[in-house]
Amino acid sequence: MGACSSEGCGCSAIATQPSQAKTSGNGMIQTRYRIENMDCPTEEALIRDKLAGLPGVAELEFNLMQRLLTVRHELPSLEPVEKALAAIGMRASQADIEPTFQTTVLAIAKMDCPTEEALIRGKLASMAGVASLDFNLVRRTLTLSHAADALPPVLAALQSLGFEAEVQEAASSASPPAPQPASTNWWPLGVSGVSAILAETVSWFHGNQWVVVALALVAIFTGGLPTYKKGWIALRNRNLNMNALMSIAVTGAMLIGHWPEAAMVMVLFALAEVIEAKSLDRARKAIRGLLDLAPERATVQAGDGSWADIDAKMVAIGSRVRVKPGERIALDGEVVLGRSSVNQAPITGESLPVEKAEGDAVFAGTINEAGSFEYRVTALANNSTLARVIHAVEAAQSNRAPTQRFVDQFARLYTPIVFAVALAVALVPPLLFEAPWLAWVYKALVLLVIACPCALVISTPVSIVSGLAAAARRGILVKGGVYLEQGHKLKWLALDKTGTITHGKPAQTDVAAWGAADPTASRMLAASLAARSDHPVSQAVALAAQADGLALHEVSDFAALPGRGVRGRIDGALYHLGNHRLVEDLGVCSPDLEARLSTLEVQGKTVVMLVGENRVEALFAVADTVKESSRSAIAELHRLNVKTVMLTGDNPHTAEAIARQVGIDRARGSLLPEDKLRAVEALQMETMATMGGKIGMVGDGINDAPALARADIGFAMGAAGTDTAIETADVALMDDDLRKLPTFVRLSRATASVLKQNIALALGIKVVFLVLTFTGQATMWMAVFADMGASLLVVGNGLRLLRK
Repeated sequence: MGACSSEGCGCSAIATQPSQAKTSGNGMIQTRYRIENMDCPTEEALIRDKLAGLPGVAELEFNLMQRLLTVRHELPSLEPVEKALAAIGMRASQADIEPTFQTTVLAIAKMDCPTEEALIRGKLASMAGVASLDFNLVRRTLTLSHAADALPPVLAALQSLGFEAEVQEAASSASPPAPQPASTNWWPLGVSGVSAILAETVSWFHGNQWVVVALALVAIFTGGLPTYKKGWIALRNRNLNMNALMSIAVTGAMLIGHWPEAAMVMVLFALAEVIEAKSLDRARKAIRGLLDLAPERATVQAGDGSWADIDAKMVAIGSRVRVKPGERIALDGEVVLGRSSVNQAPITGESLPVEKAEGDAVFAGTINEAGSFEYRVTALANNSTLARVIHAVEAAQSNRAPTQRFVDQFARLYTPIVFAVALAVALVPPLLFEAPWLAWVYKALVLLVIACPCALVISTPVSIVSGLAAAARRGILVKGGVYLEQGHKLKWLALDKTGTITHGKPAQTDVAAWGAADPTASRMLAASLAARSDHPVSQAVALAAQADGLALHEVSDFAALPGRGVRGRIDGALYHLGNHRLVEDLGVCSPDLEARLSTLEVQGKTVVMLVGENRVEALFAVADTVKESSRSAIAELHRLNVKTVMLTGDNPHTAEAIARQVGIDRARGSLLPEDKLRAVEALQMETMATMGGKIGMVGDGINDAPALARADIGFAMGAAGTDTAIETADVALMDDDLRKLPTFVRLSRATASVLKQNIALALGIKVVFLVLTFTGQATMWMAVFADMGASLLVVGNGLRLLRK
């Protein structure tokens, strides 16, 4: 696949027989396009950015392997979609709906690193009936989308590559059992190492050459037989991976008589593979650690009222589960009896326990601190919030970060180029300049060892997986390496107000008696009317009176006045409770009252008034209170040089007041969902024109969805227990704490820094040994040792992110 980075990339679509648009189950229209040159994620991102913001477009589904784009929409005409595609150089034609594909998950025990992934992808990608390949190196699984008759040939192809694949159940949101580290058979490696050392020793003391050869052969074939088998398979499939290069190098060393060195090279390489596999298992353990959070058994009430410990996977929705102090909660549920405090850090990253009472939600994997309670199960074990988090973290590693895509493409070019250079080094000096054959063939073999791209290729996935796991531990669910890496480029962060910066629950802030009215009596009258209304502002007034223990009056002739307030009779007298418009309609407004209302509204407060017989008796100010975490989060974002803007549907006065309270740079009010979308687009244009960088959007409601989709990174607030947020957001903050945003930015910057360090380290060592080779100072075993050391260094450096 070729990289494409500009809008004018010239991708063209091949016209096929047009098909009728298909209606999906939810009423959406589904139209499919074939785009012949849509080959890589860069082109996918270009199309997604162009189409995602179009009004009426609900969902985009890409299949790069089949070059298909499925658009689910509610458009009366497809002209806007086709114009948008044409504007970025993609002439799209509707495609026939292809046969339905089925999904199978294959467990491949020996698939450990990107080298094996590349070998499998090269073999399967072009096979008939294979629609898509989704690799998960953390779990050693391959999710295969294929035609019904394509599975047997796929299994046969994997066997020809030396991989035994086990078919698991159909893919679902549940995660299969965590893979355990493969056991290492140490004795062949031990025999190989001892034989190599003996061969080197005998050669050093000029012993019998045949003894040296025999010891070297024992070392090579006891420790290196797996490498030879893998190398032969790779060469047979025209793949110059590290096993193929190492096999050629060792064979070449034997042919020119460097037996001890050939043996030592093979032993060091085999040892490096074992150590590298053990190091990679540390990244896998970070994911397995999440699985260990949920206990395998739960105390469940039976039909006769007795309690029994049963397998958590067998517990049905609606079952009643008991939790003792200190126990981990096994399943998602809702408290039905008792109270306790629960440590939710494993899910949300909250540092303090959260009080739980009847009606509150609890999550699998969290810890009951004190007290005992019972809860009703609301989700099966394989669909709990914890299970969805684990599935999302594992799936995210297959969504490659830009650096990882660059490294993969670079390695595909780098290896054959170095192989060609090594071949030239072996042939050109002896043939053209009469240089000694053995010396230059030896240098060529050293170059082959240097050509192994292992350290370079392994550096990025380990860093990305470590960063994703570190984020998940802190209640930040990142849906792909691309978003983790892009986070360090954030320049602007747009935030919704209600439920994001504020609690989303209006509370009474001010009470002012007007004229000679009694404040307490006025509150009781107002609360009596407010309690009959379901409006949030009225509820805030009623709840405040209830909290202060004020008694309510009986209300008769109650009526709601849409857009104004309510009215009713209390003890025979008519009272109104309503807004500024109601007071004007009743003709009881005055300049003094107007001034007081203006003062409160500029503070971001909504005011309702109690009106008696021809006069206003009291004013009640209600405001959506700011979360304590919002101020510190915005201040920390500013210290990280991330600017902020608030986008809200509330009036501009309220928006400005809240923005001033928390220190937000800009505020825009009275915005509809499409206005928020346009505001994000305008920010993107402004950023591109000035300083570059990415735009993030933070929200928690359906009205934020268009802007969340259009932003470079969409952050969903309070995603714990919410299927939709976890599935659709680029980054899901598992609780409502905005302080996770600067945490995400810092982790993203650390990840980007580690990626650059690893690439520089891997390539730097290659360059040093390239120079040493041509100066005649590098040996094969030194090159292998350096390659092994580089691999371990980049893996260790990537694992540092787990401690960030």
